[in-house]
Amino acid sequence: MIAQSKKELRQLVKQLREKQDIGEYNIKSAAIMQSVENLAGFRDAATVMIYWSVRGEVSTHDFIRKWAGKKRLVLPSVDGETMNLKIFEGSDALIAGDLYGIPEPDGPLFKDHKSIDLIDLIVVPGVAFDRNNNRMGRGKAYYDRFLSSVIAKKIGVCFRFQMFDEIPADENDIRMDMVITD
Repeated sequence: MIAQSKKELRQLVKQLREKQDIGEYNIKSAAIMQSVENLAGFRDAATVMIYWSVRGEVSTHDFIRKWAGKKRLVLPSVDGETMNLKIFEGSDALIAGDLYGIPEPDGPLFKDHKSIDLIDLIVVPGVAFDRNNNRMGRGKAYYDRFLSSVIAKKIGVCFRFQMFDEIPADENDIRMDMVITD
């Protein structure tokens, strides 16, 4: 039942996303990421895990370029069923990843038990979020499996059309500490 509900919600969000104006998308993305910058948790963070956005997600490219060199930024790198992390060393050091062709850093892994504890803040994308900070991703559970093993503060980012009063969630879905929207 939950799987069917999630599938239907993903389809609804896809339809809503296709109606969004590209100019508005960029303005709203910048505002959302400015809200992330304004968080005390971000200002105090030395190491931030963030994603390299793809079409339809809150854009992170300018944010990453701005903060690269000022903070240690680590990005997801998918290997089979496992989400690893790699240190961002510039947008020219990105390669097409195995999952959905999402660009990821080309370099050594950051993820091991000691380094995971060094992450201070995680900026997390999602298909949908709700008022209880539940998150629904694309359905492969990469983030949920990874986030279950970290203690860092988890910040979901999304557009208003991706925020719902309640979304289907189960015990495997990792809740965010906060969700920021436009």
